[in-house]
Amino acid sequence: MAAEGGGKEMNEIKTQFTTREGVYKLLTHSEYSRPNRVPFNSQGSNPVKVSFVNVNDQSGNGDRICFNVGRELYFYIYKGVRKAADLSKPIDKRIYKGTQPTCHDFNPLTATAESVSLLVGFSAGQVQLIDPIKKETSKLFNEERLIDKSRVTCVRWVPGSESLFLVAHSSGSMYLYNVENTCGTTAPHYQLLKQGENYAVHTCKSKSARNPLLRWTVGEGALNEFAFSPDGKFLACASQDGFLRVFGFDAAELHGKMKSYFGGLLCVCWSPDGRYIVAGGEDDLVTVWSFLDCRVIARGHGHKSWVSVVAFDHCTTSVEDGDPPAEFSGSDEDFHEQIHFGAGRDRANSSHSRLSKRNSTDSRPVSVTYRFGSVGQDTQLCLWDLTEDILFPHLPLSRTRTHTNVMSAASPPATGQTTTTVSTTTTTNSSGTNGKDNVSNSSTSGNPPNSLPNTLPRSNSLPHSSNPAGSSTPNSHTGSSSNSSSTKGNSIIDSAFIATSVSKFATLSLHDSRKERHEKDHKRNHSMGHISSKSSDKLNQLSSSRTAKADAAKTLGTMLCPRMEEVPLLEPLVCKKIAHERLTVLIFLEDCLVTACQEGFVCTWARPGKVGLLSSQNNPANSPSGTVV
Repeated sequence: MAAEGGGKEMNEIKTQFTTREGVYKLLTHSEYSRPNRVPFNSQGSNPVKVSFVNVNDQSGNGDRICFNVGRELYFYIYKGVRKAADLSKPIDKRIYKGTQPTCHDFNPLTATAESVSLLVGFSAGQVQLIDPIKKETSKLFNEERLIDKSRVTCVRWVPGSESLFLVAHSSGSMYLYNVENTCGTTAPHYQLLKQGENYAVHTCKSKSARNPLLRWTVGEGALNEFAFSPDGKFLACASQDGFLRVFGFDAAELHGKMKSYFGGLLCVCWSPDGRYIVAGGEDDLVTVWSFLDCRVIARGHGHKSWVSVVAFDHCTTSVEDGDPPAEFSGSDEDFHEQIHFGAGRDRANSSHSRLSKRNSTDSRPVSVTYRFGSVGQDTQLCLWDLTEDILFPHLPLSRTRTHTNVMSAASPPATGQTTTTVSTTTTTNSSGTNGKDNVSNSSTSGNPPNSLPNTLPRSNSLPHSSNPAGSSTPNSHTGSSSNSSSTKGNSIIDSAFIATSVSKFATLSLHDSRKERHEKDHKRNHSMGHISSKSSDKLNQLSSSRTAKADAAKTLGTMLCPRMEEVPLLEPLVCKKIAHERLTVLIFLEDCLVTACQEGFVCTWARPGKVGLLSSQNNPANSPSGTVV
């Protein structure tokens, strides 16, 4: 995309954007919101969230959508790019008093055209199980708030289970529930099951089966989001203390962790094959972490405020491997004896979600492209590509991908090895970090292939020296952004990053004036601290912020949190302002992607070639005035 200018153009809301696969277009007729279409006053409200489920309707219109706006919860037939949205006919609508919905999740295993199981978490700590098709409320968990009184931040059905679900709270605790069990009339008593560094798992002591089955205490401060791996065996947790922690779910053991560059982590997601995890948060960055190597392999800077959602695009992601498919299959030999919690949990084993147990240096894919996206409180949508020059940097780098964007830097040495630098034709050598600055993560293998690369690409995986047909260089919002190939510019950037990371953990900017603008934006209307209405949430945030600087000083420059010049810096393929209020949703579907902002508008963006599906079937009477862009 062409670089955006300042002033009016910078603040203009975009209705389309271009990538190498074509043009994505906003479908105004497919917008979902409250029936009156009036922008919601989001002050003091919880983020708008969206959930999808397919009920396998024989008519071919089986998608259902649920979204919350303030105290209201809506359930519609989702027509996507096929037909215009009819907001006058919600299947179910609920308005809550004294509390607000904060998150929700459908169980895909039990969904039919006649019944769906929807979990809804609330700001007061309760979790409700409802059936919006039958318009029934099945059960209310933590009704008396005896289990946890803090806001529910994330709720998910356990993959492959019809009855188990996991709930995270802003207290920093997670609870495993069984829909068949009651919560009891007294506060639960716990017994320690497993303990590790900054986490503990307790079982509930009770003579009869009751909820919760387990309590996880993870990190310090709120547990903002968690995500199950595609095969359901691992759990990635993003916490307010800035740590990403990945656990073996059944064994309740820590597999690995990493630390944000600054501040808390707000969101997390897995690649479709389970090899990589992307996290975003208050450092305005997206961070890519390797599950196999347990280390940060890249960062992306394009947002100007906190990153609220990250998601992989399974349709655009492609891995072409020269090995037989069996190479991708995983083995359970490395796992400890599993813990089973009744209700006959059955694992999902889809072909796209198998975790590889092979070493990352063996049988590398011939061609790799991982596409993921992010949205933030800066109202911007960013799309990113991960390719083999980033994932396998010790291989010869593609000249067209890194011609003007290769930074030379030293890698943290593996044990007993000497740090070296490698120069290229487009950059000069920058000073390496001392070996004493690099502390190995206990979860990493320590093999030489797992060490950081000697040459660090700074690329969005597209050519930068010349614009490809149909697109041009995206606008980068980093304080050090430049597409110039001069060696002088890169040297200045590297030096500035080193100085900034040592003295100012609160910002990635190179200018104090920009830092002040960012702080004003955060305080005015982009800060999650202003969204929370509970004093306990604010206390947790204050407590975690007091330890943030100390933690950052200890981990910066280690395998937990490499310095900026030690890992590749991605530039976004697309970085576009698409809303007036902070963005809270990004979901990739087969023929479109879905975004939502805090004003309560759920938008559908047709993929290239899919916009024609919304044509003569539209009924203008059910849609706002305007045309498809």
